Amino acid sequence: MATKEQSKEMTRRQFLNTVGKLGGSVAVFSLMGTMGLLTPQTLKAAEFTPPGRNDLQLSGRTGQKIIILGAGIAGLTAAYELGLAGYDCTLLEAKGHAGGRCWTIRKGTAASEIGTGLQIARFDNDPGLYFNAGPMRIPQFHVTMEYCRTLGVAIEPFNNVNESGYYYNENAGPLSGQRVPKRAAKADMRGYVAEMLAKAVDQKALDLPLGPEEKAKLVEYLRAEGDLSPDLFYKGSSRGGYKTEPASRLDAGVRRDPFDLKSIVNSGFGNYFSNEYSYDQQMLMFHPVGGMDAIVKAFEKHVGDRIKYRTEVQEIRQSASGVRVVYKDLATKQEHEIAGDYCICTIPLSVLKKIPADFSPDMAKAINSTRYASAGKIGLQFKRRFWEEDEHLYGGSSLTNMDITQIYYPSNDYFSKKGILLGYYAYGGIADKLGGMSYQEREKLALTQGAKIHPQYMKEFDASFSIDWKRVPYQEGGWVSYSADDRQTFYKTLCKPDNRIYLAGEHISYITAWQAGAMESARVVVSDLHQRVMQA
Repeated sequence: MATKEQSKEMTRRQFLNTVGKLGGSVAVFSLMGTMGLLTPQTLKAAEFTPPGRNDLQLSGRTGQKIIILGAGIAGLTAAYELGLAGYDCTLLEAKGHAGGRCWTIRKGTAASEIGTGLQIARFDNDPGLYFNAGPMRIPQFHVTMEYCRTLGVAIEPFNNVNESGYYYNENAGPLSGQRVPKRAAKADMRGYVAEMLAKAVDQKALDLPLGPEEKAKLVEYLRAEGDLSPDLFYKGSSRGGYKTEPASRLDAGVRRDPFDLKSIVNSGFGNYFSNEYSYDQQMLMFHPVGGMDAIVKAFEKHVGDRIKYRTEVQEIRQSASGVRVVYKDLATKQEHEIAGDYCICTIPLSVLKKIPADFSPDMAKAINSTRYASAGKIGLQFKRRFWEEDEHLYGGSSLTNMDITQIYYPSNDYFSKKGILLGYYAYGGIADKLGGMSYQEREKLALTQGAKIHPQYMKEFDASFSIDWKRVPYQEGGWVSYSADDRQTFYKTLCKPDNRIYLAGEHISYITAWQAGAMESARVVVSDLHQRVMQA
């Protein structure tokens, strides 16, 4: 039977929960202050409790010992949230730094890929000269933005799509080997397509469930969409740009002539359009000031003292009462053992499948069934920002069917003397091809192909740093790659706790390849684990 004091506490908690549902955490803490319930401990928790989606509101009995494997974004998120609730967390991280694939390269960064020699970044020692080897942008609607707000990470716009960038394709008809401004290709392709559709609708060539008035409205939309003439022909548009720009007084400029229909269709440029307005590829995105690892550093301020760096997991064992992890200290080569009540494992499954562990047969099969995507990047530092000075390109990208795939221009420190652009970002078989090259060969390819789009490359080049994620120790892949069938079969097993071990990471989400996937996954695991502890 509950004591009078316990009953009073339960009533108080129920009342505060009701207030929280109605007015949110701000209302709760305001009321707690009025009631004299705020202690230094609750004030500290309140200071770092994220608002809205980021508010887990864990409460109750704590003190359980949690072993977290991996100090990437998922591991850091789990440790942060559990720490607010009073859990005793220890993170084992095989690398010498936290963040996992959230990795920012600066002057002096040294790393060796599997089977290759050491690579050292020779970038200048300047805060604005960095290369995000992993995540480089954040959609506005991702929970990552809420953690940036909560942790005090300053952000700035990331110009994801810039119509001043170029399309450049080879073996693609009359426009092969020509760099074409995105705005020109888009204006012409959309203009011709709108013309064809408008004429078909106007001439009743399409079997549409529309009346005459509705068809007229559709034609009017297509006329505006394609910038068509009154007689429904596409004859070019100012949307595609000018041969000479409009200026003062009587200088109206000279509008460019459109490419002919066959040329623009054969170019293949239209295949790039859809990606530039897909759900997670908004025109305006964000990134932390000074590099993506600002998020990692912000987490480390709260959980850094709980991370054991350069500790390679050797075994993962569990029983009905707890978990036990054997790890090697890579500095001393000595093996150690750590025990806990539960384990949150954020190790990429490409690596986890090689570690001896007490997983159930179903879980072991699910882990071994996963595949990881190939991905590679190269950062190129140049002596001057010629893309800004010569071509008025501020952020955004240029796309190509060459091996380099795409070039991204920096969205930070505009007007600075030097800059680092993303020289290629490749996936799949092309990434494997580049990954099989030496660092010097990757650099040469990036410069040779990039110079076809920007002739200034060779003269202005300073230094490079490249990464092949399938060859990065303790990562061995860019992100998990699931098929629709995978989601309906073994993925469901991965989402469930295996006795006292929970999996977390971007691979336990529908937001793979994004930091938000790791964060959302960790948050769900934290909530489930806490509920389990409270019910025990």
